[in-house]
Amino acid sequence: MQATEESAAEAVPASVGITMEETLIDPCLYLAEMPFSATYFPLGFPLQIRTNTHEVLAAAKESWGTFEQRVEMPPIRMQVGLRDGPSVCPGIMVPRGHKHLLMGIADAYNFFVMDLKKDLSFAWISPGAVAHRRYLRYCVLESCMLSHIANRYAAPVHAACVSRDGRGVLLCGKSGMGKSTLAFGCARAGWTYTSDDASYLVYGRSDRQVLGRCNSIRLRPSAADLFSEVKGRPLTPRMQGKPSIEIETRELPAFQTSVETRADFMVFLNRRPGASQELAPFPRELAHAYLKQHLNWDEELRREQVASVERMLSAEIYELRYHDLAWAIDRLEHLVRENR
Repeated sequence: MQATEESAAEAVPASVGITMEETLIDPCLYLAEMPFSATYFPLGFPLQIRTNTHEVLAAAKESWGTFEQRVEMPPIRMQVGLRDGPSVCPGIMVPRGHKHLLMGIADAYNFFVMDLKKDLSFAWISPGAVAHRRYLRYCVLESCMLSHIANRYAAPVHAACVSRDGRGVLLCGKSGMGKSTLAFGCARAGWTYTSDDASYLVYGRSDRQVLGRCNSIRLRPSAADLFSEVKGRPLTPRMQGKPSIEIETRELPAFQTSVETRADFMVFLNRRPGASQELAPFPRELAHAYLKQHLNWDEELRREQVASVERMLSAEIYELRYHDLAWAIDRLEHLVRENR
């Protein structure tokens, strides 16, 4: 782990937060002290966190403690403050935004605000968010950081990514087509795993480099019927989308992982029960429309994203029509071997 931590008040307990009395004196909390700090490298990008509780740093370490720095740049800055409030787990963060400004709001005690152009975000959280570590990680810390990356430094793609013998395959398709399930199945079969349903195309590259959250994989609850590793695990809170189950890949000793790979193929998944199974060419114009659907609408932020998308379209593009998981994994094996 490449993380540094400083503390100006080590004697302050981890549960310290802004009290009601302090709120009355400084209602906007302008003067709130954030004595603890640490630097982490999610997906290789530097992030500096300042906070008034060690619990936030512990949650950040769970999310990003295994990543090493890959990008030389000034750190993205995040400030997360704990204040008095409800002890129950907050509701789902509702996203709202305007150009380079982005917010996530659960209630008056739990929200974040981001300035994407200044690489700056701040959040206030309640004791309930701190007590529910998964909520703090997924709905606050990871949502903020991945939004910074996806808008300023890499183009986001709704796709899983796996590789075999150094050749990467982006598994694309709408929700329910089995991207995460197929990625998990490939990893169990000896492939290298990079991401489940969110991949990032790095700006300024001449190749098709893809970054991903290789330290975890999220699956639908129905995946427990296919994989014994999923059975009995709790549901993971999410900002948006259907319930899922997250597994840390370090808990899966047989898994090979890599935070980055070069994508040589885009494969659009079309899972239909009982339908014929085949790998067929896929129209490049449809792939182009798919890649552009999650890009930022701000012209300045979007420019680099479009360039990354255009570069990705130089990959070989296919549609995988399937209903049997084992057949799909085997067909991808043949695709990689046939095109060495």
